[in-house]
Amino acid sequence: MNNLTRRDFLLSTTGLFAATGLAMATQAGSKKPLLAFSTLGCPKWTLNQILDAAVKDGYDAIEIRGLEGQMDLTKSPAFDSSDHIASTRKLAAAKGIKIINLGASTQLHHADPATRQRHLDEAKRFITLADELACPYVRVFPDALPKDQEREATLDRIAQGLVELADYAKGSNVSVLLETHGDGVQTDELVSMMQKASSPKVGLIWDVFNMWSVTKEPPAQVYKKLKPYIRHTHIKDAKIVDGKHHYVALGMGDSPIFEAIAALKKGGYSGYYSFEWEKTWHPEIEEPEIVFPHYPKVLNTFFATGNRPAPK
Repeated sequence: MNNLTRRDFLLSTTGLFAATGLAMATQAGSKKPLLAFSTLGCPKWTLNQILDAAVKDGYDAIEIRGLEGQMDLTKSPAFDSSDHIASTRKLAAAKGIKIINLGASTQLHHADPATRQRHLDEAKRFITLADELACPYVRVFPDALPKDQEREATLDRIAQGLVELADYAKGSNVSVLLETHGDGVQTDELVSMMQKASSPKVGLIWDVFNMWSVTKEPPAQVYKKLKPYIRHTHIKDAKIVDGKHHYVALGMGDSPIFEAIAALKKGGYSGYYSFEWEKTWHPEIEEPEIVFPHYPKVLNTFFATGNRPAPK
């Protein structure tokens, strides 16, 4: 694994960027991007540590996908009562950090009625929590689509789940976002599910690497089709070694991540670019203290100049 060393970090964050930026990245101006990170990247941190790091490193928001090992946020001490929810909301607001997304573990592809209901119930708890936190998004996803089920029927089931959750979210300021994840990364199928759900309460999280690592579609081509539905993004980079991906700091990998960012920028995307560092699932990758400060510097430089760091 080709990790970001402390020397690489210092070089890349002191402005020594190679002039390999994409021309289209600067065509839409150099407005500063809205930046967030996922708590997947810091599974051992307390909420205070997370918020303090966001402030120190120049982030605008966080998305919460687990907190101190508890993935069901409704059971976390930060969110398990009305008083605790109110305190957490005030704490984030006092530090000037927005909670932009709650990452549920809800999978919408299950056919078994009891399993499906359990997942939908979890998403509804997250929608209620998000509304109390003034958080606009709750993330759900498809994973490994069942091999013993007709694929189109499974995709219809996912769309139906989105409709049910959108109905539950009516009257709130919360939308349900399907992440491009697992087997649910085929562009045309994603468009079809969005069209079937057909609700202002439903949208997509475009996880660029999740899609590209499977489909190898050019990001600009994907963006053109998914643009009407993208509300949020997950940004990460990786090196591909012997057919397996190893996560590395932004700009140090093999993925066309900057092509995707340039397409979003040129297309007028106004949402958050959220750094999803999967430390929770891959404890061997770099510590958040190294990669979290690196990400805003790289993104801000790319937006201002079109330059990206040279891969190591």
